[in-house]
Amino acid sequence: MKNPARSVTRVGTVSVDMPIYTKTGDTGQTSLFGGKRVLKCEELVDVYGSIDELNSWVGKIASDIGSSDVVEFLASIQSDLFTIGSHLAGWGADLKDLPKRVKAMEERIDILDDTLPKLSNFILPGGTKLASEIHVTRAVCRRVERQTVALGQHQTIDSRILIYLNRLSDLLFMLARFINHQAGIVEVTWQGIDRQSKKK
Repeated sequence: MKNPARSVTRVGTVSVDMPIYTKTGDTGQTSLFGGKRVLKCEELVDVYGSIDELNSWVGKIASDIGSSDVVEFLASIQSDLFTIGSHLAGWGADLKDLPKRVKAMEERIDILDDTLPKLSNFILPGGTKLASEIHVTRAVCRRVERQTVALGQHQTIDSRILIYLNRLSDLLFMLARFINHQAGIVEVTWQGIDRQSKKK
């Protein structure tokens, strides 16, 4: 029996044996593309760590959602997120497919929007367990977007990445609403601040 604690990745027809632990990160450092060693709390490392978190949440949604079409689309998003993370890490990953995916997300957003009640207030995230998880994923996506914008103050960020993240959070918002609508869950609107009471 092969060691279950080792990972084998196939690249084309070649199997690459990838050890799970290397001990090179035991001192709180990691390597960037090119070999430069940096602290794991570096802004760049923090960004692609958050992308990994976002990717994991998208995978959680895919495992629960049931629709094969949506699962397939979410898998393409997961692949995109790996590409984005690799690009930011300096591996030169090609971003040419991102605009096409953004267009596909916009088409899905428009379809969902046509089936849902129009919003005139902010809504409280929640509803079904799945919808709540999608809202969490949306919030993580927003954080990734903010971190990427912050990173862009120190290095050049391809604009296609920011557009992609922004549109993904919109899609997740609409998907959460759709799941609740399909389940017959009435959205809870935020009532805002009672300005009269605040004045007292």
